Amino acid sequence: MRGFLTFLLFTAIGAGAQAQRLDPGDYIYPIRDVARLYSANFGEMRPGHFHAGIDIKTDGAEGKPLVAAADGYVSRVSLTAGGYGRAVYLTLRNGTTAVYGHLQRFRDDIEQHVRQERTARRANSVNLFFGPETWPVKQGDVIGFSGNSGSSMGPHLHFEIRDTPTQRLYNLVREGVIRPEDNLPPRIMRLHYVEIDTLQGVPVRSRAESYAVVREAEGRYRLTREEPVGVGRKGYFVAEVTDRRNGVNNTFGIWRVTASADGTPYFEYRMDGFTHDLSRCCDAVSCYPLQLGSRNEAIRLAQLTGSPDCFYPVMEERGLVRTAAGEQRRVRIEAEDDCGNRSSLEFTVRGRTECFRAEADTAAVAVDPGRASLLLVGSEARIHIPEEALYEPIFAHPERREAPQADSGVVVLSPAYRFLSPDTPLRRPAAVTIRTRVPRPLQLHTVLAVRNRKGRLSHVGGSYANGAVTATTYATGDLAVVADTLAPSIRPLFAEGADLSKAESLRFRAADNFSGIASWTLRIDGEWVPCDRFPMKGTLVHFFGTPPQGRKHEVRLSVRDGCGNTAHFKGIFYR
Repeated sequence: MRGFLTFLLFTAIGAGAQAQRLDPGDYIYPIRDVARLYSANFGEMRPGHFHAGIDIKTDGAEGKPLVAAADGYVSRVSLTAGGYGRAVYLTLRNGTTAVYGHLQRFRDDIEQHVRQERTARRANSVNLFFGPETWPVKQGDVIGFSGNSGSSMGPHLHFEIRDTPTQRLYNLVREGVIRPEDNLPPRIMRLHYVEIDTLQGVPVRSRAESYAVVREAEGRYRLTREEPVGVGRKGYFVAEVTDRRNGVNNTFGIWRVTASADGTPYFEYRMDGFTHDLSRCCDAVSCYPLQLGSRNEAIRLAQLTGSPDCFYPVMEERGLVRTAAGEQRRVRIEAEDDCGNRSSLEFTVRGRTECFRAEADTAAVAVDPGRASLLLVGSEARIHIPEEALYEPIFAHPERREAPQADSGVVVLSPAYRFLSPDTPLRRPAAVTIRTRVPRPLQLHTVLAVRNRKGRLSHVGGSYANGAVTATTYATGDLAVVADTLAPSIRPLFAEGADLSKAESLRFRAADNFSGIASWTLRIDGEWVPCDRFPMKGTLVHFFGTPPQGRKHEVRLSVRDGCGNTAHFKGIFYR
């Protein structure tokens, strides 16, 4: 029995850290008729998540055939305005799941079924699941066609492979399933040093000191300064790094970063895979305050308390470099991409006589991620931070601040309240409540907003009830109550009474000033019809599903924003 329990424990740990290796021979390339160039790689750091797959360029075009990478069946089909847009999930016989995102359209039989389900449910978005008997596929069978749907900035295929039982994502390049042409080593762009002290068990950091980096030779970098870098008794480095691939101008994330001091390895970050519950931890792997303003990956060469161990095969003293006054040490940082190209930076550090000392702040409140916390600003504002929402203990300074400025159409109804610094990432959302007086005509359109890095207000959400607005959010920084008074705008992309007999679709331009488009309903001759939203293009599109009949049709479109404002359009076309 003990052996069996040990096996289960080992299996559980292994599922969190790494799944079995893939056999590249099991898979074929998932798309036909492309140059096999790439625009993004696995594990790149995005706002609030690691990139879950690879992005394959489709030569600027849509409609490239997508094929089953291995034998299996279509187990899920989804259609949403954002995210992956049109997406197909294949459960494969070899124990993995393949995901295809941003499709233009599904294979004809699947497309017809999805259309029927949307119409029956009167739902523009659907998420459908199937068993092995519905749509079995053989390796090479066409399952759909590449496109630009969802949160896509241009035509491409987002492709993933997951371990089916655990849904752990694989790094397809490291596994050898995808083999890009790449002999370009990573680029080390900049180095930062942060000294650290502790007060009441809370780590307090100095302002980051930044150092310029130049390339000496291919794959070898040095600091522009000649003298040693001054360091304190205890601190860590942050490396800003990026990567390139042959044949494209895109930038890519890094697979692996290591650091050693005096020849002894003390840190390694590696992006071999992760489960979706760990995706937001990219905000802990990166140095979040620096990452917010960088076009590179700002990788913290240290481990926060709440950053998962599975990303760090080597970790000594949580990545802290300890240096006595006057002591000199040699530090080497190496970056490696997923194709095995490497770059290195070496430099000398010297311990300072004077070290950073954190100063006590009697107005600060210590927040421990090990338990839930409630922070108040008077009786009018509060935030509930759940357990393990923070990646480390912090000091918070809850305060009332000047009311923010807003664009036309947005009414500010409260001062701003800051509970946590804007550069504080959250792993779990917090619940914010702000009490304020809201005139009755505005109550249904009232939400929370946050002041963004550019000083403008961004929609957070929530609802007004009993004299307060409450929202659950990952947003930190200056929060305020606002009301959005403007309805979305609708502009048909066809003339009134136009003959659309030769058109494949009915198109509209739709936009909103603040809270974004939340829902839409399209009716033709009084009947509900499916309508796709392409948020990056700002369009709503109905694809005709029947042949033209040469007669007049009445079209009605209603669009609702995130604050409950609704716009309507009524028109005529012939088809």
